[in-house]
Amino acid sequence: MKICLLVIGKTDESYLQKGLEIFLKRIPHYILFEMKVIPDIKNAKNLSRDQQKEKEGELILQQLLSSDELILLDENGMEFTSIDFARFLEKKMISGIKRLVFVIGGPYGFSENVYSKASGKMSLSKMTFSHQMVRLIFAEQLYRAFTILKGEPYHHQ
Repeated sequence: MKICLLVIGKTDESYLQKGLEIFLKRIPHYILFEMKVIPDIKNAKNLSRDQQKEKEGELILQQLLSSDELILLDENGMEFTSIDFARFLEKKMISGIKRLVFVIGGPYGFSENVYSKASGKMSLSKMTFSHQMVRLIFAEQLYRAFTILKGEPYHHQ
């Protein structure tokens, strides 16, 4: 299985980028992984929230293969403990999925087309984080999940 993380827009803050780079280097030791950055929508200031979601949605859907399983990082999604997330990933790997795609959308969420294509939604917390911070938090949790599955001492319980 391969895991793909799709994000809208580049990571602007250098401290977040540095942290993200740490985990983006570690994750491929466990699984095929890529993070794809979809460029910010041009002239987004001139678009309504719905128009922006639609345009971002089109760009997200263009990145998907027909065999992909899509999970949206969404505030209304299912919450996991780190161990439960590791088990979730393990089940996905066993199921024979070729590519599991997680998406961190733009500031206004996802279009209805993207929601309808998704097989699930996942929330990292009941708290709200910036979309750029979510990248780092998700990458760390992905790394943590694989260390749990491998029985490595990164996660303490």
